[in-house]
Amino acid sequence: MHRCEWATTDSAILYHDLEWGVPVHDDTKLFEFLILEGAQAGLSWQTILLKRQRYIEVFDGFDPEKIARYGSEKIEALLSDPGIVRNRRKIESAVQNACVFLDIQKQFGSFDRYLWQYVNDQPIQNQYMSISQLPSKNEISEKISLDLKKRGMNFVGPTIIYALMQAVGMVNDHIQSCFRYSQIQNANL
Repeated sequence: MHRCEWATTDSAILYHDLEWGVPVHDDTKLFEFLILEGAQAGLSWQTILLKRQRYIEVFDGFDPEKIARYGSEKIEALLSDPGIVRNRRKIESAVQNACVFLDIQKQFGSFDRYLWQYVNDQPIQNQYMSISQLPSKNEISEKISLDLKKRGMNFVGPTIIYALMQAVGMVNDHIQSCFRYSQIQNANL
């Protein structure tokens, strides 16, 4: 079975085969990926995959309403937890981003509606032959990034947002020879 070259560890293979590129429309899951992609900045995705379960536990299942209310005591507790990335700016941005996320939900009815409008509610079906062809960002991720930053979010640069788009299926970036490419493409017809 041929899969994308980056899926080499057990956790990466599981993530690749079951989640990566599958369209996500659940706001809580979208928020989870937004926070995890921001936490990954400067690190490998493998690092985040290994810490993902602990993130779910200590970030209240990625409930944005709860995270938006985190105060200094909770932030200090998170900073002392070795099961997550202990970076003050990333943790504080998760709290700030939760507040903005809730504002977007109020304005658009859901974060899903806000985010997917950028691709006209249809996943982009890329046709890459090699992982080396995958971009790190695109025009859409730049637009989303700019808008989210204007709204007050942090750790939402164009590269982070493009990784989010890949994770939540806004783009199908499985290489064409990967067994998941056609499965994802056909699921979106």
